Amino acid sequence: MEITVDTFAPEMAAALRNYERHIVCLEKLPEDCECSLQSLMSKAINAYLNRAPEMRHGIALDRHVTIILSQTDGPRPLCGIYFNLHTPYTRKCVPQAEQRQKA
Repeated sequence: MEITVDTFAPEMAAALRNYERHIVCLEKLPEDCECSLQSLMSKAINAYLNRAPEMRHGIALDRHVTIILSQTDGPRPLCGIYFNLHTPYTRKCVPQAEQRQKA
């Protein structure tokens, strides 16, 4: 079976529906998310097809989305599309050494 981006169209459509309904992202519009999903799916397929023999997954990610293709006993790999939780309001952690020096 040849694996293409269209092979995972149902999974990408479901992810886009969830993105539009549940995800608030100030940096990525739903149209941009669709382009990102297609690009990341292509990269994940490439990683999956060119993985080492002992590896079982092909992974592609950006700051907002992670796509994982996992080997199964069947001809079609499993597809997981995950939205990475992120907030622009988090503070950057200061290493403990720097905190001690400031004190």
